[in-house]
Amino acid sequence: MTQLFLGIDIGTYETKGVLVDSAGAVFATARSRHGISTSLPGHVEQDAMDVWWSDFTRVSRELVGQLAPDDEILAVSCSAIGPCVLPVDAQLNPLRPAILYGVDTRADAQIADFERRIGRDEIVRRSGNTLTSQSAGPKIAWIIENEPEVAEATRWYMTSQSFLVARLTGEVVIDHATAGYYHPFYDLARGSWDLTGFTDLLRVEQLPALRWSSEVAGRVRAEGAFETGIPAGTPVLTGTTDAVAEAIGASVLDDGDLMLMYGSSGYMIRVVSEPIADPVLWSAPFAFPNRYVLAAGTSTAGTATRWIADVLGLDEGKGDAALFAELMRLVHDAPVGAGGVVHIPHFSGERTPFHDAGARGVFAGISLTTSRADMARAVVEGVAHSVVAAVRSYAEIGMEPKRVMSIGGGTKNDVLMQTVSDLLGFEQNLAATIGAAYGDAILAALALDTTSQADIRDNWVSIDATVAPRAGDDPAVATLSRAHDEFLATYRALRGRFAEEETTE
Repeated sequence: MTQLFLGIDIGTYETKGVLVDSAGAVFATARSRHGISTSLPGHVEQDAMDVWWSDFTRVSRELVGQLAPDDEILAVSCSAIGPCVLPVDAQLNPLRPAILYGVDTRADAQIADFERRIGRDEIVRRSGNTLTSQSAGPKIAWIIENEPEVAEATRWYMTSQSFLVARLTGEVVIDHATAGYYHPFYDLARGSWDLTGFTDLLRVEQLPALRWSSEVAGRVRAEGAFETGIPAGTPVLTGTTDAVAEAIGASVLDDGDLMLMYGSSGYMIRVVSEPIADPVLWSAPFAFPNRYVLAAGTSTAGTATRWIADVLGLDEGKGDAALFAELMRLVHDAPVGAGGVVHIPHFSGERTPFHDAGARGVFAGISLTTSRADMARAVVEGVAHSVVAAVRSYAEIGMEPKRVMSIGGGTKNDVLMQTVSDLLGFEQNLAATIGAAYGDAILAALALDTTSQADIRDNWVSIDATVAPRAGDDPAVATLSRAHDEFLATYRALRGRFAEEETTE
């Protein structure tokens, strides 16, 4: 008999599941692709039933189908994109598609209204953060103001994993790590909901009960067992967002650890021992008591490289791996610095450090000698510049990382990895992990006390490679440093320009 932990993660474009044994070995994996909806500029949504629950049940059934009769699932943990806003009725039926995390930028007017209501200083004092597109509170207000019939029927405003846990167990809960992004409705210092100044919008009862990610929320009910194949009575954890699960899956657990996640967008989590309020970085609880995070994010990473591959007409017929290889051949054909071309990959605005929903993508420095290879390399280096700009926010408040674990599909891009390490001046350890679903399984194992955080760090998660920075006097580093200065200067020169143009159209 094999005792196993089931972890399932719902990402932006793909759902992944994994069964892991009590020693951390992967027993089985499964995945399912899906998409997002962008019906209006700044609106990014997913359907909770057709995407989240459908994928969850499909992946769980595939994994459970690989079990022997005497194998046992000890616990289930799930993560998903977030923070999201999903209004549901009393029977847990979604009332509209879910509004996604920081890539959805519709709530600027509500952010301004919240700042008028209680003031920016009170928002930062209460939440540890300023309000940005990553904040869920203004998106709840957007629903209340723009879809009053939905708001009237709403029993709870949930995030993604809350919905999945509720479908499995009937329990309506949210982890502190995600609730910390429901600013300004969550008091970071007290670890509780606080609707002071907003009681005309909603009631505390419309928000899920608060739990730690590693707490058992409930057990699989008969209905959940029928749809997922998971045995009734199996413990289900509260779970967390995909980014926190990714960090756990990369053994980012201790104060000073930093996760650099290179996915369709970029995301960073630095673990700290106390809440730290900052106007640029996002402060929130971590998955465990007495641990917090300082987080940052970029709006575009892998989506930019996919975009340039499409624009350059690279062949998709042989699959993603061949397409990426063809793109990287072009990238390596160009010199460091992309022949003087600088790219700003703000296709969907930008998050850290600018928090500028109106920002847009830019190429600067193009000449008649600019080649396709220069353009390809400029995009890759542009993604690196955006990551570096975000990560340097930690140093600006004295929170430089002590240990860096890098994960995600972007770690396969050697130019991206080397450029980031060169500009930041520190090593990146490329973690051998299969992602957030593995972090979910780790969370389940920790919840049942079958392992320890030290064991996770030392034995469960290994390092594939380490990317060290080149020497500071290397000509390539000097070229990249000049390009980074140009990246920042170009953004600052154009800040607000695109928003003004959209307003006048």
